[in-house]
This record gives sequence, structure tokens and C-alpha cells, in this order.
Amino acid sequence: MTEPTTTPGRRTDAPRAARGTPAPGTGTPGAGAPDAGAPDAGAPDAGTPGGFAGAVACEWTKLWSVRSPYLCLLAGLAITGVFTFYYASIARINDHPVEPVGNAAASSAVLAQFAVVILATVAVTSEYATGSVRASLLWVPRRHRVQAAKALVVAVVSFTAGVVYAVVGTAVAWGAFGGRASFDAGTTLRQALSVGLYLALVAALTVGTAFATRHPAGALAILVTLLWGLPSVLLGVGGPELAAVNDCLPHGAGDHFMRSGVEAPYAPVAAMLIVVAWAAVAHLAGLYVLRRRDA
Repeated sequence: MTEPTTTPGRRTDAPRAARGTPAPGTGTPGAGAPDAGAPDAGAPDAGTPGGFAGAVACEWTKLWSVRSPYLCLLAGLAITGVFTFYYASIARINDHPVEPVGNAAASSAVLAQFAVVILATVAVTSEYATGSVRASLLWVPRRHRVQAAKALVVAVVSFTAGVVYAVVGTAVAWGAFGGRASFDAGTTLRQALSVGLYLALVAALTVGTAFATRHPAGALAILVTLLWGLPSVLLGVGGPELAAVNDCLPHGAGDHFMRSGVEAPYAPVAAMLIVVAWAAVAHLAGLYVLRRRDA
């Protein structure tokens, strides 16, 4: 049996078929030719959202893929229930003047806010700890989009949690007040939405701070000092000058637009804008570090 020979200088049809060139005498492409109706393996799935919507969907999936958000939100709910019961009981025992029942839930934000602070801090710094932030930045190369998507997702979750906290806290406080509180549907609804808005802004403030520090200890140290430590010192020492400084801090301003029936140095809208300004400054600081430093 002899092996087939080829004439020097001539090419067989096998390479042609491998390149997808139609073989002589046939109208069909070779084995290597791509099917015109088949999707390109390198092309993105047409059903997958891209741009900012895709970044938001990615951050939403990452947030709920671990247990920490659930634990943080449940802890915040428990803190709200305990604090509002304590607040209303003290008002009843000491015969405080009648006040809107929603003030109990608004006052509980001084502690409940740290549930969303921890949630937002972990959402950012855990990616730096595990190195998964590199994959996030490869998937969404525009870094401002990554930060904005994460801030939006955490803020929406915190807003919803804040409204739920306020509703539950108001229900708990109503029974504990024992007649030392008033109820107005419009005022109570506004206060519930205000608590949600405040927690959403605190979450955005936390995301910016966490991107700036890239470490949970550093972020929490800054936020605990800003949201609780410094206001406690200013109000504890007392004096109109220190009280005015506290009114310019995030929780000092937030307390003015969450509570109702109390004297405030400025309108609720101005108080909300102060908290927005703090969140914006933190967001810009985090974006600066995110753009300047490698992951």
C-alpha cells in the first residue's frame, strides 16, 4: 500500500477547509467556518444589562450574597425597638410634656445608624480585604461608576430599613408612652420618611469614607467619632458655641429634620442639605482615592 503523494508547489484542500473556505465542488464552508446564525463567543449576552444599570445589578447581587447585611439590618431593628421603648418609658415615668410619637423613632437613629454604617463599611472594605475589588474594576473599568453604584444600592437598602425602623419604633413607643405622646398621621409619615432619608445619607457618607480609607478600622473610627463621639463631647461640655458646632455635624443636623415639635436653628430643608453636603464631601474624597490609587 502506497502513501498518497502531492505535487510540489500545489496545496491540498485540507488547509482551505480549516480556514472555512468552500471546498472545490461544494457550496458549504469548511469545518473551521463560523456559523452565521451562531452567537459570537466573545460577544456579551444581549440580555445582560450594561453601563450603570449593570453596575447596580452587580452591586445588588454582591450585597445580598453574604450574611452580614441581614445581620446588620436585624440588629438595627432590635436596637430601634429597645431604644424607642426606653425613650417612651422615661417620658412616661418623668411626666415629660406631650410630644409627637414619632420623636422616639427619630431619636433612636443615634444608635440605629450604626447598623447601616457597618453594612456599608463591610460592603466596600471586604472587597479590598479579599482582593475581589480588582475583579469589580475589571468588570466596570470606570471607577466612578463602581462607587456610585455601590452608594446607590446601599442607600436604597438603608432608606427602606430606616422607614421600617421608624414604623416599628413608633408602634413600640405608642404603647410605652402611656398617653404622653400625640399621633398625627401626616407628621408620623413625614418623620418615618425623614429617618429613612437620614440613614440613606449616612450610608452614602459611609461608602465614600470606606473608599477613602480602604480599611474597616479606619472607616469605623472616623464615622463613630463624627456621628457619635464628637456630638457627645460637644453637647456634654455645653455652651451655645459648641451647640452651634454640633448643629453643623451630620447627626446634629439630621436630628433637626427628623424630630418634630422641637426648636431648631434652621429649617428642616437646610438641615437635610447639611447632611447631603457631608455625604457629597465623603463621596468626592473616596472617588479621589479610588482614582489615584491602584486596587
